[in-house]
Amino acid sequence: MKPRHPEKINKPFNPIKKKPKWIRSKIADSQNFFETKKVINQNKLVTVCQEANCPNITECWSKKHATFMIMGDTCTRACAFCDVKTGKPEELDIFEPIKIANAVKKLNLKHVVITSVDRDDLKDGGAEHFNKVIITTRKKNPNTTIEVLTPDFLRKGESYKKVLEADPDVFNHNIETVPSLYLKVRPGARYFGSLELLKNSKKFNKKVFTKSGIMVGLGENKNEIIQVMDDLRSADVDFLTIGQYLQPSPKHYPLHRYYHPDEFENLKTIAQTKGFLLISSSPLTRSSYHADEDFKKLQDTRNKNLECHLPQ
Repeated sequence: MKPRHPEKINKPFNPIKKKPKWIRSKIADSQNFFETKKVINQNKLVTVCQEANCPNITECWSKKHATFMIMGDTCTRACAFCDVKTGKPEELDIFEPIKIANAVKKLNLKHVVITSVDRDDLKDGGAEHFNKVIITTRKKNPNTTIEVLTPDFLRKGESYKKVLEADPDVFNHNIETVPSLYLKVRPGARYFGSLELLKNSKKFNKKVFTKSGIMVGLGENKNEIIQVMDDLRSADVDFLTIGQYLQPSPKHYPLHRYYHPDEFENLKTIAQTKGFLLISSSPLTRSSYHADEDFKKLQDTRNKNLECHLPQ
């Protein structure tokens, strides 16, 4: 007797739980949305908004905000939570830095977030390419602040320093989840490797704001989340984001549960006691969601702290 669903044999199938009422994307300004899309398409750029199926794409693009994903749309890792495709990436586009710079200029961005796929196939993990993108973007957009969301540069030595030599305003690397879930959720990465990257980045360039984020709803418990907060503060991370994991498809890591907005507020309150300069915690929080507004708050908070320590 033939199996009823032969295509599901030896493949994970995790039905997606119905979203609660508090997880709803905001209605877009359609004119701005399509203008943003046009700029991205004309420059033949990749955005994490599209590739990672971000729930905030309509709201962000309607404000002419986009998070650019460099070094292609194919990742060398296969994280169980991520919707970006896995495979053998293409060669780097040597014209990508100027394309990004032109798009930032066209969209008149005051703050831009630049991320990438993992490129374990490259000797430096893509650090030199990040460097070129940052420098070229700043040259054409001197008043735009630049935030990078990087891979972990695992087994790439000190290549991460090349990114920091370009002086991004924010260096972000997401810890993603708690240590106990790493082998299942993020098998190609190492929890303490990510912590070391964040810690060493701050040591190497003390001017840069460091930032990291965690998803909730994968099966972690509250004490584990608090431990991650403590670990990140030990690594001198300035800014923490906490958002709801949204399962992209039945083949991805199963969603354990949805957190209520009140729980996010509680986690924010706990994080505030740890000493982060800024915390963003909500169901739809993502690394680049409201990143421009958050960066302004970070600057204001740091300036205020410096004023408090100035001699009278």
